[in-house]
Amino acid sequence: MIYLDNNATTKVDEKVLEAMLPFLKEEYANPSSMYDFAKKPATAIKEARAQVRDFLGAENEKDIFFTSCGSESANTAIKGVLNCNKEKRHIITTKVEHPCVINTYKELEKNGYEVDYIGVNSQGQLDIEDLKSKLRKDTALVSVMWANNETGVIYPVEEIAEIIKTKSPETRFFVDAVQAAGKIPINVKDTKIDLLGISGHKFHAPKGVGVLYVKPDVRITPLINGGHQERGLRAGTQNVPYIVGIGKAAELAQSALDYELKEVKRLRDRLEDGILKNVFNARLNTAISGRVPNTTNIGFEYVEGELILLHLSDIGVCASSGSACTSGSLEPSHVLRAMGIPFTALHGSIRFSLSRFTTEKEVDFVIEQMPAIMDKLASISPFQDELEKLRNLRK
Repeated sequence: MIYLDNNATTKVDEKVLEAMLPFLKEEYANPSSMYDFAKKPATAIKEARAQVRDFLGAENEKDIFFTSCGSESANTAIKGVLNCNKEKRHIITTKVEHPCVINTYKELEKNGYEVDYIGVNSQGQLDIEDLKSKLRKDTALVSVMWANNETGVIYPVEEIAEIIKTKSPETRFFVDAVQAAGKIPINVKDTKIDLLGISGHKFHAPKGVGVLYVKPDVRITPLINGGHQERGLRAGTQNVPYIVGIGKAAELAQSALDYELKEVKRLRDRLEDGILKNVFNARLNTAISGRVPNTTNIGFEYVEGELILLHLSDIGVCASSGSACTSGSLEPSHVLRAMGIPFTALHGSIRFSLSRFTTEKEVDFVIEQMPAIMDKLASISPFQDELEKLRNLRK
């Protein structure tokens, strides 16, 4: 199997699993208990919090709260901020956010909030001037992702934070950094970001654990009420082995960042260039530069994406047609639609996302196989005349 869908999830690093195992076996005590048996789990959580603090460049480990996933982090941040600013009814996000953010905003819109959705250009880059013009005194919250899950495009969140705090200092800024964590440097201490969410399974921790960073002077209400865990912000018995896992994964990701930025990017570019050069109906659906190093999105004109994925799966290659959270939908990607990707490529767009475990041999195998797959699918496409014109243009 060749796994090129790392923006959907990643394999758990063996070192992460090794760190988790004691807390799945002999060290099973509830960390909130008072007896000595609970000390190791409680200490392990403290250490994991410090590891994540260093990973995100936060000032204090008290700024780090453990959740179950990126979606919970986003919902806690968005709803928690708005619950503390009920007199402000205007909020801003982008047209290309992950479903956990954009669907939360759509629900808020139904409940009386006024929402502005900021657009992107054909390269997937955000319209910063439009965002500036939409900021108001009654804007309670702005939410912009750090890196797009489908195209890999990086958004200038540090610059956006400066713009927000200059024009509307009381407006809070939440950043979904799920696809940025472990791929590019993050240092929240040097920014004016108020809240930031990540998910462990995107950088080789297990599924089921996330983090919400909350700047010390930011007030929010909890999404889940109950006990005193996570300083009262997230009730529920802490998931010790998974918290240990995300802490270890954060430490490993930080040490592997240089490899990610150089070697993973080199392999991504090799895959991208090889497909664009050898497949006659392939087009790049994202910016050439300004992306996280592991992601490319390629459109194959006049061919259905589902058929491409099935043929890739038949030869042991895993890829996707967009966000894993919308894989059950027949609608074309809302991200690619917002970019104005032509209809001819919209339904035939494939995301390839690599990791530090991807090899050159795997990349070369995909490059070798793609022309034959595309020739086969083109031969059964109802758009024979259009495909022939594309072939002639590439000759």
